[in-house]
Amino acid sequence: MAKDYQPIFILPENTQRTTGKNAQRNNILAAKLVSDIVRTTLGPKGMDKMIVDSLGDVIITNDGVTILREMTIEHPAAKMLVEIAKTQEAEVGDGTTTAVILAGELLKNSEPLLDQNVHPTVIAKGYKIAAEKAIQILENIAKPLSESDIDTLMKIAVTAITGKEAEASKKVLSGLLVNAVLNVMSKENGRIIIDKNDIKIEKSVGGSVMDSELIEGIVLDKEKSHPTMPTHVKNAKIVLIDSALEIKNTEIDAKIQITDPEKMQAFLDMEEKMIKGMVDKIFASGANVVLCQKGIDDLAQHLLAKKGIYACRRVKKGDMEKLSKATGAKIITELKDLSANDLGHAGVVEEMPAKNEEFMTYIKDCKNAKAVTLLIKGSSEHITAEIQRAMEDAIGDLITALKSGKIVAGAGSCEIEVAKQLREFSESLSGREQLAVKAFADSLEIIPRTLAENAGLDPIDIIIALKSSHDKKQIWAGVDVHSGKVMDAWTEGIIEPLRVKTQAISSAAEVATMILRIDDVIAGSNNNPMQNPQMPQGMPEY
Repeated sequence: MAKDYQPIFILPENTQRTTGKNAQRNNILAAKLVSDIVRTTLGPKGMDKMIVDSLGDVIITNDGVTILREMTIEHPAAKMLVEIAKTQEAEVGDGTTTAVILAGELLKNSEPLLDQNVHPTVIAKGYKIAAEKAIQILENIAKPLSESDIDTLMKIAVTAITGKEAEASKKVLSGLLVNAVLNVMSKENGRIIIDKNDIKIEKSVGGSVMDSELIEGIVLDKEKSHPTMPTHVKNAKIVLIDSALEIKNTEIDAKIQITDPEKMQAFLDMEEKMIKGMVDKIFASGANVVLCQKGIDDLAQHLLAKKGIYACRRVKKGDMEKLSKATGAKIITELKDLSANDLGHAGVVEEMPAKNEEFMTYIKDCKNAKAVTLLIKGSSEHITAEIQRAMEDAIGDLITALKSGKIVAGAGSCEIEVAKQLREFSESLSGREQLAVKAFADSLEIIPRTLAENAGLDPIDIIIALKSSHDKKQIWAGVDVHSGKVMDAWTEGIIEPLRVKTQAISSAAEVATMILRIDDVIAGSNNNPMQNPQMPQGMPEY
């Protein structure tokens, strides 16, 4: 007689569980949807996205990481693609859209293999092999870059800006970008050192993008702290103070009891004397500009103004560090230690009008400035914000190219070449991994295919023409999105850092294999974002 077994529940009542192929399909679909969202933004003919948040703030951009960061994405697998975009941005500063599109395509091309009962771990192993080989192929075809090759650096900057809001002024902006990066670059034991934080990007609404300028110094979003202070100071001797020019409050609760009115006046006189002593110490050092990280007492402002000293208060800590690098000033905590040796120097410090009756402080004409400011101008907030994002991408590309010293051509040329060599390599494999390596090679073609689609070209014709050119050993044959033909991307000056490509391939392969290895999803809520991910409106279906 059969026994009746009591069902055993090991998970809470509201838990939802998806297993096996259903879990894989859901995760792959979610990742593909994220890929589709940013896919139309790729390339010189890419479109923009308008993102409106819950407060009604609007962002118009075609920057992949900005789009994904600003969207509220719930599905965990989809969030993993957002993470690789953030990593790509942090590591190399550009190529976020490429990384996400490639990850989505790797997952899409894994589905036919899963349908053929190829085990996910076999696909994951094949993708790992293919990614390592792809990076090796890219290393072999890459060309060296010297920091003295200004022409190539300009081409890298132009390539990064093309397709964004700043494209119309790409030649002017590229010159500013290259000069900015070379200004802050230093060498230590033959190794190039560049900190992108030393390039401050400041926006100013008004005027044209062509009016943007590189300032060898720092622009502060601050005005002078007292109206009678000078507006323009030549041959500025600058003191940077990270403590308050005020009477310090006691760190513990203290009570001062005064019974005699004369003592009250003496107390106030003592405070005034202390503040006057601070100002006298600054004046004695020879300083004529004071930039303070904290507050400046009203009396101190008045006394500084009387001595013809220009002062700004509440300067950000990051700006103080940049000012130190730009002017050579030492940041002072204790005024009693201040001497003329601690001062920095700038050709001019002046207050200039900005938007909405606000003012900005320009510290410029600094000799050997190791921190600079790119002042971006544009006709609206949205335009200047998008130009800033384009400039940040270009700075990331230039720094990455200089540090790695290797570059490749863009326009989908290196992806087609790597795909071609990967297919040849796959023939040397005997196991089922061969199928995964071929799927990886097919996935790389999504980049030139998307470039063609976004330009309104026939992707099939373009891919066939590209493959034909690469079979004839034209390794830099890429898509000309303007003419719809094949061009030599290197000759046309479409240059990208090698590391942008290798990082994108590495990140995409890692996230694709991680998602493929998930066969069980356990979610502890009825509002489960992993159930039936919805296709955003207007997105193409696979």
